[in-house]
Amino acid sequence: MQKNQLDPIDIRILNELTSDARMPLIQLSKKLKISNTLVHQRLKKLRDAGILKNATYQLDAWKLGYQSSAFVQIMLTNAKLHRGVEEELAKIPEIVECVNIAGRYALIVKVYARNNRHLRDVIYEKIQPIEGVEGTNTTMSFETAFTRPFPLSMENEDTYD
Repeated sequence: MQKNQLDPIDIRILNELTSDARMPLIQLSKKLKISNTLVHQRLKKLRDAGILKNATYQLDAWKLGYQSSAFVQIMLTNAKLHRGVEEELAKIPEIVECVNIAGRYALIVKVYARNNRHLRDVIYEKIQPIEGVEGTNTTMSFETAFTRPFPLSMENEDTYD
């Protein structure tokens, strides 16, 4: 399914579910004034297309004891090694996101740790020893002001092709 295959009903369903993934589907169908069967069919289509991945809960890291978080930029010895490095980074449970970026640093990861000592250990003992990692640069995160899903809209659909 390509972006132009999302119709207004798909977008309305996705907007509602990204706002409240726990909404019962019968309630969603009533809110959108469409049949429950149509909601189920559309969700199956969106899952099959890989657009709708997982319904998850957002956890509060601070309340769970993760008092430190940081973005760690990773330099590689060779850009061709990024897939292998990404596979090794995926094995580190404190890393919650890994993004391939442009510039001197090839990757950036978001790390949650119990405290600064734990964060240091993750960087020095888990990330830096990975074969292909040349160095790191760490930016501490004080707090997340907000997170949200990216915008879904049918407006100006062809603007960014």
